[in-house]
Amino acid sequence: MRGEGLQVELSDLRRQDKIVLDGLRNNGEAWIVGGWVRDVLSSSAPNDIDIATSLRPDEVRAIFPRSIMVGEKFGTVIVRLDKTEGESYQCEVTTLREDGGYTDGRRPKNVIFGKEIHNDLDRRDFTINAMAIKLSGTLVGKSEPIGILIDNHGGIDDLKNDVLKAVGDAEKRLGEDGLRVIRAFRFLEQGEGPLRKLDSDLSTAIVSNLGMLEMISKERIWAEMRAILTGQNSKEIVEKMHAHGVLGKILPRISVNLEVCHCRDHLVNLALMCSSEMSSGTELAEALTESLKLSRNEGLVLSFLHGHRDLELDHSTSSVRRFMATLTDSNRKRILDYLAGLGVDILQFHSACQRIDELRAGNSPLIDGNLLSSLTGLEPGRKLGRLKDWLHRIQVVEDIDNRESLISLLGELDWEESGYEEWPILTWP
Repeated sequence: MRGEGLQVELSDLRRQDKIVLDGLRNNGEAWIVGGWVRDVLSSSAPNDIDIATSLRPDEVRAIFPRSIMVGEKFGTVIVRLDKTEGESYQCEVTTLREDGGYTDGRRPKNVIFGKEIHNDLDRRDFTINAMAIKLSGTLVGKSEPIGILIDNHGGIDDLKNDVLKAVGDAEKRLGEDGLRVIRAFRFLEQGEGPLRKLDSDLSTAIVSNLGMLEMISKERIWAEMRAILTGQNSKEIVEKMHAHGVLGKILPRISVNLEVCHCRDHLVNLALMCSSEMSSGTELAEALTESLKLSRNEGLVLSFLHGHRDLELDHSTSSVRRFMATLTDSNRKRILDYLAGLGVDILQFHSACQRIDELRAGNSPLIDGNLLSSLTGLEPGRKLGRLKDWLHRIQVVEDIDNRESLISLLGELDWEESGYEEWPILTWP
């Protein structure tokens, strides 16, 4: 049974959404499309609205002058409203399209702007994304607006049956745009609900179109992977991607560990996936950066986590204080989530972190380089810096809260004779 003609409650529309839809429909036609439709029909909280219109990009901007022409060639405009209507609001409005064929495996070689919503829906990727809502009457001021579902491809039935199908021929859909090979797995996620199942034709088409991934930018692949690895069911989806050969294609020469437990942090989950790699943290980060175009900060996080994959937690007060003093809040959470994902029992260490008092002097060193130079006669350089770090470690580990007590310890340290390269500094673990 098709969902064509089904009434859809639109109580989730924001006032600004109604303003945009009314503005477009006063000058042409407009429909709600994409994820907003899918979410409302799934009884999920809808994300930002996507709108399809019969108006050309320049006509949209004429109605909403603050709009940004982000993809005018492909008919896409980011509509922004003025101050009186909501200056921070924006939504994506796209002119109806009829693609002129694909040549680069990602975008159509040319775009023909259309007038028929059905033709526009026919060119979309999956049935659950190929539905639209037709509107009638003015929306602003209407507390309980109603729309009519347009569903020529059985998207609502596939939503009900938790099945992901391609629109029309799966081989053709994936052969047009290689990003759809990986996007298919993102749309398996339903949060609290069960994973959607891949339609058998779509599953077959994924395997036969793996080569299309080579035509997609690594940045776009990483954007899709971030979304997948943030999801509630990322472990199960990663397993399906591995079984279909997708991970081998986007992460060549990197072994994938499926015997781990995921969390909701995409970087932690990526590190867990790669935790069976025997390379150093730096080497793994470099390989992943090459494969996925990670940012410098993302690479540093991956290197940090992978470098601690064999860590045995020290529950001592000294270890906990150094852990709290040297790591940011986000990295503390990440390393514990990472170790838990590897099967390490983190409860005792986590409890110790919860119980420990804040350092009385805070995290900053009580003795700076100038004072230490005057006390020791050392010239500025690596030895002085190393001694300063040694004292800082003692300050943190012993929770010293005054400079005089720390200075008095100088006489107990063998800093004049021993080689400074071996002096302990404030680190964790």
